[in-house]
Amino acid sequence: MIMKTVIRPETEMKDSGIEWIGNIPRNWKLRKINSLFETIGSGTTPNSNIEGYYQGMVNWLQSGDINGTIVKSTKKHISSEIVSNTSALTVYKSPFIAIAMYGASVGNISIVDIDACTNQACCVLVKPIEDIYMQFAFWELMVAKEELVLSSRGGGQPNISQNIIKQLRIPVPHILEQQAIADYLDKTCSKIDEIIAEVKASIDEYKELKQSVIFEAVTKGLDKNVEMKEIDGWIRWLPKGWNFRKINGLFNVIGSGTTPKSSIEEYYQGTINWLQSGDINGTVVKNTKKHISDEIVENTSALVVYDAPFIAIAMYGASIGNISIVDINACTNQACCVLSQPTKDIDMGYSFWCIMSAKEELLLSSRGGGQPNISQNIIKQLRIPLPPLMEQRKIVDYLNDKTKEMDSLIIEKESLINDLEAYKKSLIYEVVTGKRRVV
Repeated sequence: MIMKTVIRPETEMKDSGIEWIGNIPRNWKLRKINSLFETIGSGTTPNSNIEGYYQGMVNWLQSGDINGTIVKSTKKHISSEIVSNTSALTVYKSPFIAIAMYGASVGNISIVDIDACTNQACCVLVKPIEDIYMQFAFWELMVAKEELVLSSRGGGQPNISQNIIKQLRIPVPHILEQQAIADYLDKTCSKIDEIIAEVKASIDEYKELKQSVIFEAVTKGLDKNVEMKEIDGWIRWLPKGWNFRKINGLFNVIGSGTTPKSSIEEYYQGTINWLQSGDINGTVVKNTKKHISDEIVENTSALVVYDAPFIAIAMYGASIGNISIVDINACTNQACCVLSQPTKDIDMGYSFWCIMSAKEELLLSSRGGGQPNISQNIIKQLRIPLPPLMEQRKIVDYLNDKTKEMDSLIIEKESLINDLEAYKKSLIYEVVTGKRRVV
């Protein structure tokens, strides 16, 4: 049977009295979550210093395991012994709903299809009463995510308490209509997710192709018949007339910056661009998220205003290895390495493409234990292919054109993903609040 939805006539609707829900069908009820599940609970974190506690077979659910899909496994497990000896640990029988109450995944919801304990950042809804269908409750809570986060407490970090979840009211139709809604959303959203996954895979292919085109151009040039020579480096072959030079011999200025003392508010109310690693994203930087004052620049020896244009490389953090050409005068924080004032031997645009192709080499050379850290010295010692200046400029023109085409296709596909995700979100909302009826 093919299911579809139709817009429910306004004459069949009533005001729910709740802003985020809006109108609902006249025969639907509003119910609090705590009236729909027999058990609402959480868990705790066993002492991590006792190694044996994490060598067991009991699934231990953390907020990071909750990602909007069905959970069939957990990243960590604990022993039966610690479960038996810890009153705050309970093995919840599957299936149950889990909600991330704080952390990076705050507000995320999953149906958990395995028996599991949880840590204190998870709220579980177990044993739905006969009036609620679990899969329908899952879709309702997906729609209520923003409301839960807005209702959260905890200052800078949202913190959804169990009480907020218990007091949340959701629209509840007859159980048979719940099942029809859940079946429709399961099938329809699964199809949308498949399309999104295909588009994402296509984007990844374009990104790989782009990287390949860049690598070929900056390591072999544009003449496919050029004679090559073998070299010792992160690339094995190089055109005969090219050199292989260290970065520190190609730029007159290689430096970084610092972070002004953040407790002094006035330092961040100036007009000087202050570049952070998060601003470096592989494109031309024309503005920065933050700015600092002339006063702090003048009084801080580690802060220098670099004249545009210059190259910036993220040395650590989430954007590690990213590179951009910065088209504005700016200071930087300590996570950015600046390459400024290129010598007469190198074109800045070519150096940008060349260093971009060497990103993996920089990451492999990074140090810092669990967190990779590209030092300035690693960047200075990096050797890059160096053709004659005229050939560099031809390569830059070629790559500017080729990558523009690919970037345009990637942007189109990313826009399609945004449209699909917006449509999916709107569809779920309209169906679980009864504005659309499943037929």
